[in-house]
Amino acid sequence: MTESTPDLAIVGAGAAGLYCAHYAAQRTTAFEVFDEHARIGDSWRERYRSLRLFTPRPWVSLPGLRIDVGRFEYPTGAQLADYLERYAAAFELPVRAATRVDRMSLEPGGRFRLHLSTGDDVVAERVIVSTGAHRRPLTPAVAERLDSGIRQLHSLDYRGPEDLAPGRVLVVGAANSGTDIALEAAASGHETVLAGRHPGQVPARIDTPIGNLMSGIFIRKLRSTTIDTERGRRLQDEQRGHGVNLVRNHLADLTRAGVRRVGRVGGEKDGKPMLEDGEAVDAATVVWCTGSLPQHDWIDIPEAFGPDGSVRQQRGLADAVPGLGFVGLPFQYSIASPTLMGMGPDAEYVVEHLFARRPATQPA
Repeated sequence: MTESTPDLAIVGAGAAGLYCAHYAAQRTTAFEVFDEHARIGDSWRERYRSLRLFTPRPWVSLPGLRIDVGRFEYPTGAQLADYLERYAAAFELPVRAATRVDRMSLEPGGRFRLHLSTGDDVVAERVIVSTGAHRRPLTPAVAERLDSGIRQLHSLDYRGPEDLAPGRVLVVGAANSGTDIALEAAASGHETVLAGRHPGQVPARIDTPIGNLMSGIFIRKLRSTTIDTERGRRLQDEQRGHGVNLVRNHLADLTRAGVRRVGRVGGEKDGKPMLEDGEAVDAATVVWCTGSLPQHDWIDIPEAFGPDGSVRQQRGLADAVPGLGFVGLPFQYSIASPTLMGMGPDAEYVVEHLFARRPATQPA
């Protein structure tokens, strides 16, 4: 077992972690980035293959290296994954792949001890957790009561139509991932039912040059909708438990594809999912697009969390744990915080203030 003592440990080498690494490199050379995946970008390679982002190129690119897509194009999940891998290589960022942080605790002197899956330990002055907002899938309790013959999977585990059993598909959750999967299921020949509240939709077609430019205006508005504003605080409360507006898919697309839209799933009847109006849907597959949360059970620092398990933080800085920061949390500062278009400013703020709060370890 070896032990390293960096100024800063960054946990997670997705876009948020690489943003943090970019800003950390301006302040110290004594930092390390840890990621459990075999390759940088694998968290995106693990998403469904047809995934295409709706963030325009200027807002996807990290500082100093533009993503290699057309001006008005949107990258796929796989393209973004490869870009993140190229970014880390281009700037020689110190990422240790295939290295999971199994546990993090506080040392008596206030430093952080990270126990790695490799058997090594890291004792760091500061830590930034950037492991993503979508790690722990949420499914309703009714899922456990459905007939065992129904194939069930969460959107985080869905890769493509081969995951669907022959027969009718019920997609639960009508936001962006849900409509993506419903359209793909219908296109592959499945009778498809989409259950859930319609979250509203962006009026413009973003896959046009004008729509692309308009989305840039919309993104600036999202980034300025922060918890410092009355509107931001109101939206923060309203967004809890609700999906964001449909961005690429429209209700007309679902109608053309033959997707049947129904109300929410309200329970179970004879082992089948039952809608609020009492209809039991005879589905061969149920895909739960019902949300996800960050996963922080490896952080053994109770002071970092509130009674409900959420992170106690202000703009990504842990309230009661000096030296600990987070990037990529839902509505960490703005409505865009957990997205590619919003995590950059958050990362810059967290890195700057972590180094202002605690003295850096001087190199020997």
